[in-house]
Amino acid sequence: MIAIGCDHGGLDIKNAVIEYLKKNGIEYKDYGCYTSESVDYPKYAYKVATAVANKEAELGILCCGTGIGISIAANKVKGIRAAVVSNEFCAEMTRRHNDANILCMGGRVINEEQAVKFADIFLNTPFEGDRHNRRLDMVSAIENGTYEDK
Repeated sequence: MIAIGCDHGGLDIKNAVIEYLKKNGIEYKDYGCYTSESVDYPKYAYKVATAVANKEAELGILCCGTGIGISIAANKVKGIRAAVVSNEFCAEMTRRHNDANILCMGGRVINEEQAVKFADIFLNTPFEGDRHNRRLDMVSAIENGTYEDK
């Protein structure tokens, strides 16, 4: 299951991604928002990030005006690796090398077609593992306060 959410700035691209998910039979849960009325992005970042961290969802997708604010908020939840993307290469590499578990995009930065393309790439790109596991272990150590610079 994919957890998806947005603030008012990401509503249009979130809805485009939901149509893609429906068309492809991908199970999802929409955590809001549902209108273009101004809302606070941390609320939706928290809902989606918590669902992913608690394994209620395999991956998450978050959208705001730039993708930046909502990614910063999501990354405050332990175990989350939320990445902002604005091109196909980054959408692929954030999964392939960084094993990101939340894709973040900006509705004022990319259009609906790009959002759907980036979501498709993100959802269908496997993590390579290997040397990248070592790096993710280092990131986890930073998150847990146990990192030692050797």
